[in-house]
Amino acid sequence: MTPDLPTPRPGDLRVAAVDLGATSGRVMVAVVGPGRLELAEVHRFPNGGVSAGGSLYWDVLGIHREVVAGLRRIAATGPLDGIGIDSWAVDYGLLDRDGVLLGNPYSHRDARTVGVPEQVWETVPADELFARTGLQHLPFNTVFQLAAARGTAALESAQTLLLLPDLLGYWLTGEIGAERTNASTTGLYDATTGTWATDLAARLDIPWSILPPLREAGDRVGTLLPDVSAALGRGADEPPVPVVAVGSHDTASAVVGVPSEAGERSAYISSGTWSLVGLELREPVLTEEARAANFTNEAGVDDTVRYLKNVMGLWVLSQSVHTWERDGSKVDLPGLLAEAAELPALRTVVDIDDASLLPPGDMPARIRALAEAAGEPVPTTRAEVARCIVDSLAVAYRRHLRAAAETSGQGFDVLHVVGGGTHNTLLCQLTADAVGVPVLAGPGEAAALGNVLVQARTLGADLPDLTAMRALLRETHQLRRYEPRDHLDWAAAEQRVQPARPTPVG
Repeated sequence: MTPDLPTPRPGDLRVAAVDLGATSGRVMVAVVGPGRLELAEVHRFPNGGVSAGGSLYWDVLGIHREVVAGLRRIAATGPLDGIGIDSWAVDYGLLDRDGVLLGNPYSHRDARTVGVPEQVWETVPADELFARTGLQHLPFNTVFQLAAARGTAALESAQTLLLLPDLLGYWLTGEIGAERTNASTTGLYDATTGTWATDLAARLDIPWSILPPLREAGDRVGTLLPDVSAALGRGADEPPVPVVAVGSHDTASAVVGVPSEAGERSAYISSGTWSLVGLELREPVLTEEARAANFTNEAGVDDTVRYLKNVMGLWVLSQSVHTWERDGSKVDLPGLLAEAAELPALRTVVDIDDASLLPPGDMPARIRALAEAAGEPVPTTRAEVARCIVDSLAVAYRRHLRAAAETSGQGFDVLHVVGGGTHNTLLCQLTADAVGVPVLAGPGEAAALGNVLVQARTLGADLPDLTAMRALLRETHQLRRYEPRDHLDWAAAEQRVQPARPTPVG
């Protein structure tokens, strides 16, 4: 056994969590047992859109190769009791009648959906679409991607659509299906009935027959195909390894990994490339007020609803770093954030949700352009740009969390921040200050841990519900608490950004 990987004791489960982000992918190994939840990274690889012929794609075959490489390392170092896959939402691959992939999947940051939502609303008005699907308007929702693909050879030849985690699971097991938490992000899933909205697809000339059967988080997808098992170095006489459907939308897994207590009035931010800001509910909020506030209702694990808002997130900061490093220099991000922390707070705030920040590119230049257009002091140094980004994120969190509470009728007394953003101490403290409640930060690997916990329950661990899963998280992981400080005028900062907000669609 490799010394730095958790070693299972008799009765423990040892599982693999494939956790895919838009900029990197990880294959993690976890050991779960009574009072035990240990996670270690085994394999990390870069990810990102590949530009070719004027379009932006995912190298999904490369992702599959790296997933298998990571699983091989886990299989070589000990038992492998299960595998779960989570990733970002909305993007998909198309299979022909023989199960062969019809081209590389598009990235949701590709420009092909520009102007498409307006075309869709001519057939299915925006208010009707929200009333059925409960989804926040984002120009890259799957329904808009499919509308953009109407008439293409790939869509007309397609037999099956698989969202990316389900596509990768298909290549491991040969089994076809759509896990519900990710299906709910497509704009073709009925938020009330929990079924595909095939009539909406038909009205939009989208072939609804390509939508695969739905499955639940916790269902067994299947076992590894013989050739995959052999690629992992497993012998034909070894027991087959099950693949378990987890909350395959990484945010659904991350929300499982929010270590809230039973009865606690809490909100959450899953902070990473995107920031997902919201509440866990039992029923969707399909009111006109929720639509006007552009909130989304996505399925969560165990019949919960993720009522949240997509905020541009740390993508803006990571792309800024990428821009600065183009000349070959290396940016010390912790040092940059420490320098930013010494600058005056709220000097420059911009609308961090502005559409100009969605595609890859020169983020510092775009931030400066937004500041100039809004009459804000224009940041010139790297530290000033970084400070503007984190201040603007905190302002956005404040606005969206207040709107979530108002439109849902569910308030909160504490805010959990999970994901990679928990390591950004400046942002965590500013978030507590802006929102006005304590922030509990951690765990940083919430999506992988949520993935693991759902697998473990399916494979026999005594984790009957979310309450038990979260109790194990609190028992095994330390959280960092940030108390709000009342020394800045966040309401005024919010008003400075507010005029830039778009009018609700439809």
